[in-house]
Amino acid sequence: MSDDEFSLEGGLFVEPEDFRPPPPEAHFVKYERKYCTDESKHNITEINLRLIGSSPLWGHLLWNAGIYTGDFIEKNYEKYIKNKFVLEFGSASALPCLLSSLNNAKKVISTDYPDPELINNIQYNIDHLGYPLAKDIIKPEGFIWGNSTEDISLLLKENNGKADFLIMSDLVFNHSEHKKLLKSCKELIKPLNNGKPRSGGKCLVVFSPHRPHLLENDLNFFKTAEEEFNFDVELVEMIHWHVPMFPEDYTIESEEIRKRIYCYLLHPTW
Repeated sequence: MSDDEFSLEGGLFVEPEDFRPPPPEAHFVKYERKYCTDESKHNITEINLRLIGSSPLWGHLLWNAGIYTGDFIEKNYEKYIKNKFVLEFGSASALPCLLSSLNNAKKVISTDYPDPELINNIQYNIDHLGYPLAKDIIKPEGFIWGNSTEDISLLLKENNGKADFLIMSDLVFNHSEHKKLLKSCKELIKPLNNGKPRSGGKCLVVFSPHRPHLLENDLNFFKTAEEEFNFDVELVEMIHWHVPMFPEDYTIESEEIRKRIYCYLLHPTW
């Protein structure tokens, strides 16, 4: 047998094109701006969001809680967003951040796990929003909950390193991460003004119970926030969405719980 028959140049170890399925491609979903005002419209009536093809961190979905959070921002922008410094954890498509920029936030920090695909996707949605100022207002940043918040504080240095409004949409299902999330919240949220109750920043926490049998574990986030991190916990409302996430994966008996969306505000007491 000749030496040529042992050559690797013929592509012996090159996978055929159909050897394994390609990774899912990025896809798009639309968010309709039903509650925007003339001040914040900027000729944008809907936002075409790009989501990554797949993610073990669930950044490839637009959750019901994310749509609710977007609507909440549009309805309450004068109180929580206008001229404020906004920070989001677990941004994924960054819908709340995009809407915050349209609603005249002073600065927005959009964070997610420091995976280049996730962070680049946030930048794509900023660049394609159709609102040029968004590129100056929103800063994407990789961040792991519980780690040093120094870099985030530097991005908020014009506001003494703190956020006026901190957004967490559908994150509390990560039960092992509750204390890390709350630690970062406490370090980055604006404290009280002269000790006056509820005069500091606000942490918006929105979620749906995707695993009904673990709802108590979801709600433990707020018990921990109050008892271990000294937040003043306010339940804003609990509503029922028109359809749950993943309707095909559960029985009809669990539907009422899975349709729920809980909205809370955490107020610093320090």
